[in-house]
Amino acid sequence: MAPNRTASPLTAGVIADGAVKTLLGAAFTLGAAPLGALLGVPTWLMAASGLALLAGGVIEIACARTRPMPTLLKLMACYDGGWVLTALTGLFITHQGGTLGGEVWIGYQTVAPLVLAALLAPTPRPGPTH
Repeated sequence: MAPNRTASPLTAGVIADGAVKTLLGAAFTLGAAPLGALLGVPTWLMAASGLALLAGGVIEIACARTRPMPTLLKLMACYDGGWVLTALTGLFITHQGGTLGGEVWIGYQTVAPLVLAALLAPTPRPGPTH
């Protein structure tokens, strides 16, 4: 069954979610040094996270009209659920006096967009056989 390619509020929501990831990725990349210092994260990790978010956001936007909406919504819910859990874990670690709270959260922001992008990427279809 071909995916529904008509615009809908859900499609607009997926595009907006991808746009937020893209903007956050740009901010993380451009502000890697000061944001890294603020969060206690190495500059390289902030920059890597920014680039991962940029890639994930662009792929999410590109897939908004080509992937089945139920698949997109499930993947986005899992991503956002993980985001909340790692943010809470990072806050808890920091509140307890630990120094890795920012790295937990930014580490998630580095890996999760790439996993999401890999799951959203179109799978190649076999060509016709003769």
